[in-house]
Amino acid sequence: MLLKPGPSPKQQTVALKFYHPKAIKQRIEDAPAWLVSMVVHLVLLLVLALISTSSGAVGRIVLTMTHGKDEITTELAEFSIEPIELSDLPDTFDFDSETEVDLEPIEFDTKIKLASLAPKLESLEPSVELPMTKLSASATNMFAGRTGAMKQKLLREAGGTAATEDAVSLGLEWLKQNQLKDGTWSLRGPYDSGARSENQVSATAMAMLAFMGAGSTHRGGQYQKELWRAVKWLVKQQDRQGFMAVRSADHEKMYAQAQAMIALCELYAMTGDSWIRPYAQASCDFACRSQSPQGGWRYQPRYDSDTSVTGWFVMGLKSGEAAGLNVDSYVWPRVERYLDSVSTRPENDYYAAVGYSYKVGDIATPSMTAEGLLCRQYMGLPRNMPGMAQGLGALVQNHPINVRQSDVYYWYYATQSLHHYGGPLWTQWNDKMKVALPAEQELNGRERGSWSPQNDAWGRHAGRLYTTCFSLYCLEVYYRHMPLYASDLDAE
Repeated sequence: MLLKPGPSPKQQTVALKFYHPKAIKQRIEDAPAWLVSMVVHLVLLLVLALISTSSGAVGRIVLTMTHGKDEITTELAEFSIEPIELSDLPDTFDFDSETEVDLEPIEFDTKIKLASLAPKLESLEPSVELPMTKLSASATNMFAGRTGAMKQKLLREAGGTAATEDAVSLGLEWLKQNQLKDGTWSLRGPYDSGARSENQVSATAMAMLAFMGAGSTHRGGQYQKELWRAVKWLVKQQDRQGFMAVRSADHEKMYAQAQAMIALCELYAMTGDSWIRPYAQASCDFACRSQSPQGGWRYQPRYDSDTSVTGWFVMGLKSGEAAGLNVDSYVWPRVERYLDSVSTRPENDYYAAVGYSYKVGDIATPSMTAEGLLCRQYMGLPRNMPGMAQGLGALVQNHPINVRQSDVYYWYYATQSLHHYGGPLWTQWNDKMKVALPAEQELNGRERGSWSPQNDAWGRHAGRLYTTCFSLYCLEVYYRHMPLYASDLDAE
């Protein structure tokens, strides 16, 4: 065994001199003033920390940050959303630890790594043990007509027929047959006449909305299994900011995000499943924080606005409110300001037809007018407000359903806004719609139940699934959403 030698007599003499009180005093006197001050203050801080903590351990230092009171500017600004709370998720869920999508808060080009918070669900069947939140009756009113006796009552009163319901059934079967193994749908195929580009988030959300519009959820209904597989996939796309469409094309990201938000909010509102709530809430939080200074939404968060993208986010946030989710109150005055900016009604003529444009300074179009009026309706515009009847009347009179100039996007918004308005204008529109749409549905061959995109205004770009889903939304309109002005019509 080797022993380490001790200090020599000379080293012991040096050490004694080094630790001699006079030597220590001299070193203190020779030390810089700043060094002495730092040591003294450090000792005082440690003493105070030990005195103020019951455990004798130094606590954490907390940095608090609050919002400033600066004016809203049009400059780009980064933002982030806190991670969603997962305390309400079933205990049996595992968590996917893999790094998920890359999303920079404002510019989509820069990539950052964000950990996924989505649960990994293994079973293809919804567990009966999933916790549920009991929603208030008022929260579910928006979707209360999709099943049972209320569905039949609304269908009959609003002018639906056996032919419209048969068309819905055929269309949903076509969607079921084209669901992919991972639970998603594709805009490109496997059917004929697919889209030019892929967007699985958008395709999956649109198909889910068609199934839910007819009364199915992942807990019940004819298409329970299809919706369970779809929602499993959809929540796994969400990052910590609530964003789900990072893999979509730049000009399609926010469209897909808004559609996915509507799907999650509707599913939570219809079922009350508490494990869905954090995902739906995170999507609403993202929507609120991504609103642009102009008051709407467009292709990137907090930058620019157009009426098309804005309409989807308005419907998503209203679905969130109907589900009992938190939506920041400041959102709605900003949306009102944006809609005012794209309204083309003459300032001094409140009884002129109201029109809406795609962007500020553009001319009004039928589709943007229908979308703008629907947003106004959901935001509380009374039925008898000057301009609404004139605007909707202009759509019915000048731009009725015409299969030779098919535009399911326009029909989708016009059908909803006219259904809510009701009365003779709705009857005139519906009399054509309920005959023309079923007549255009394919009844033979591999694509039986779908609608061809070939003659549609946007169909050649968006593909067959797009035209099929939007046609189904129109034919489900009788019960898809509860009418907003039912009491006003009863009083007439």
